[in-house]
Amino acid sequence: MVNINVKVVQQLRQKTGVGMMDCKKALQATNGDVEAAIIWLRKKSFGVSVKNERITAEGIISSYVHTGGKVAVLLEVNCETDFVAKTEAFQVLVKDIAMQIAAYSNIKYVNLEDIPKEIVEQEKAIEIERDDLANKPDNIKEKIVKGRIEKHLKEITLMNQPFIRNPKLSVEEQIKQVVSVVGESIRVRRFVRFVLGEKIDYIHPNILLIKGRY
Repeated sequence: MVNINVKVVQQLRQKTGVGMMDCKKALQATNGDVEAAIIWLRKKSFGVSVKNERITAEGIISSYVHTGGKVAVLLEVNCETDFVAKTEAFQVLVKDIAMQIAAYSNIKYVNLEDIPKEIVEQEKAIEIERDDLANKPDNIKEKIVKGRIEKHLKEITLMNQPFIRNPKLSVEEQIKQVVSVVGESIRVRRFVRFVLGEKIDYIHPNILLIKGRY
């Protein structure tokens, strides 16, 4: 019997949506040839529908409450299959990201692309009016302002933060490392950070806030 690597089984499952055990049988029957295994599954009437796009529709919604119960995070992280969502590597990553958000109050957005245009313009207006730039030539002032804005925007986005478990890597780089292990795309979709008694100034897009009476 041919020894089939689990990553090849996962690859076939991603392409077909068929269960892991049936994917393994198909690969064993075709000597590990993924394309031949797809045809084998079709002949066996498994209802194969080959996936051409890597859609991250699975995953988990995780909660994390910081020590003392003063800070909490709700976080949604997506992957391609429920199989990967249940792996230790994926679940540890999600927990670490939730801890990261809880620990750093400056994190407001997932990616730079999520930052509203008006926030960027507001930061630009603030930087241009700083006293230390008053006597600078316009071209120099523009470069300094651009650099300061880029630095600030990276400081408030999750993906650009030094990873809490290994500051030599960014959160984005750590996610890529886990992707290389599990063999699937991973996407941080959204989060919300709660601080006991704090007024909520920002809710990540697509988070529904239900207000009650105080």
